[in-house]
Amino acid sequence: MDATVTYQKYTAKDYKSENNVRWCPGCGDHAVLSCLHKAMAELNIQPHETAVISGIGCSSRLPYYMNTYGFHGIHGRAAVIATGVKVANPHLSVWVATGDGDSLAIGGNHFIHAVRRNIDINILLFNNKIYGLTKGQYSPTSDRGFVSKTSPFGTVEDPFHPAELCFGARGNFFARAIDVDLKNSVSLMVAAAKHKGTSVVEILQNCVIFNDGIHDKITDRAFKAERTILLKHGEKMIFGENNDKGIVALNGINLKAVTIGQDGYTMDDVLVHDATTKDNTLHLKLAMMGYEDEMPMALGVIRDVESPSYEAAYEDQIKEVQQKTPKRTFTEFLLASPNIWKIE
Repeated sequence: MDATVTYQKYTAKDYKSENNVRWCPGCGDHAVLSCLHKAMAELNIQPHETAVISGIGCSSRLPYYMNTYGFHGIHGRAAVIATGVKVANPHLSVWVATGDGDSLAIGGNHFIHAVRRNIDINILLFNNKIYGLTKGQYSPTSDRGFVSKTSPFGTVEDPFHPAELCFGARGNFFARAIDVDLKNSVSLMVAAAKHKGTSVVEILQNCVIFNDGIHDKITDRAFKAERTILLKHGEKMIFGENNDKGIVALNGINLKAVTIGQDGYTMDDVLVHDATTKDNTLHLKLAMMGYEDEMPMALGVIRDVESPSYEAAYEDQIKEVQQKTPKRTFTEFLLASPNIWKIE
């Protein structure tokens, strides 16, 4: 991409395709799609320099609704295809639309290795804790005891938490959003695109047909402010309807939610969020809040650490080898081999 060229200013409409959006009315995917259009407009990357890749599932319809390059792949392979696209054309802005079943079940191996390699792709992980397109089976993120068509008496499995997988695979960017919070979803997608390397944005998304209300305990307006915390780099970790609660450290390791001004806690005790520290210990603790304790669920950019990206290192390696090795034509390469037979 030539940085000296001035491109036109794009709007969200420029990234919309003419196809009718075919998701169930009320599905959280509509909100995610709208946010992606707005994020791309803010980034102002040309549509023809953008590619959206997907696997199989409701979320994987998304490329049809984008006025960009797109590829609707097979189950679980979106990260693989996106990797190939980015390596073949590093100048493209590459996005992956995938669900919890698509990326964490059959595609789990590809997901963790894309994260490990740190390829510069942006993974939007729609997490509704259910298989929607295949009509209501429990997924890798469904909670233990969850009743579904394939677990009529409740699941006997513990779920994956996307943050744990991301950090376990040495991920450098992880953020979390909820589908109904459009403003923050847009800002997180923009931050993900600006990060150089694999970015994972977990979107807590609602399936109105097979798992309606699965995230209500944190998304309901009546208590969202008390049960979620929006982390911002360089700012105090405060939350609550009146911003009177905060996250403090106990013994330098464990986290605790406190009310500022009570039990001796002041604003000075509240932690400042540092998304850029390489040690992911605190990032993981923040990402895991709210799962099995009374802590608020962390939203926002939880981790954003710089690290060499795969495709950049790959390009550098090719250039280095080419400089050391004389360039040959294909014919010269073949004739240079000692294993040549001439047939008369």
